Amino acid sequence: MRRNIVAGNWKMNRTFEEADDLLFAIADPLQKLDLGNTEVILCPPVLYAEMFTDVALENNFSVGAQNCSNHESGAYTGEISAAMLKSMDIEYCIVGHSERRKYFNENSEMLAGKVNQLLDNEISPLFCCGEVLEEREAGKHFEVVGQQLFEGLFHLSADELDNVIIAYEPVWAIGTGKTATPAQAQEMHAFIRSLIAKKYDQEIADDTTILYGGSCNAKNAKELFALKDVDGGLIGGASLQADDFLKIVQSF
Repeated sequence: MRRNIVAGNWKMNRTFEEADDLLFAIADPLQKLDLGNTEVILCPPVLYAEMFTDVALENNFSVGAQNCSNHESGAYTGEISAAMLKSMDIEYCIVGHSERRKYFNENSEMLAGKVNQLLDNEISPLFCCGEVLEEREAGKHFEVVGQQLFEGLFHLSADELDNVIIAYEPVWAIGTGKTATPAQAQEMHAFIRSLIAKKYDQEIADDTTILYGGSCNAKNAKELFALKDVDGGLIGGASLQADDFLKIVQSF
């Protein structure tokens, strides 16, 4: 079922004590809000996962990881498996964030493997797709996003896709202060939904949650979330400021 979701991606930020302070600065007010159809997901550094899942049990949010291995287990030093995340009561995991694609050379085969591992362990992938500035300026943004979806997600059955959240992140708008215009965001979200309809059917497309993930903040969230095909946001920098993040959560 299509949901409104606000997911906070903390990336590689905050020490343990700082994370503890920020967690409760968000969780305590969040508990008092009537969120309706809105789900909040916090994705801290995985070192802090147990602290977050313990608090989430009594509060109004879910916990996600920022990454996982495409391998089930084995001699992969430093990696974290989907089964490990599941054992920590983590419900969601970001897959294919542009920073993972760029800095860690993650390709579509690897990302499809991560999606499979997560679904096998009953964790919902939050699958990221998006184009860089050069691709946008060359008019290749639809082609790029379509290829990322076909190679990373469209091997799934309809039932499997039902457990996936998609996040469109125009790479040129991440951490730059630039944001896709509402028209650009709606256009791409509608395009993604149309691809799902062609691959599966319209009902599945209508039920798929698609988030916007490019410099969404407390000032522009309400306008973006009001768009027909935008179901919330994958929030980066603004998720590290409790007041801003809580304003975004209340932007529906």
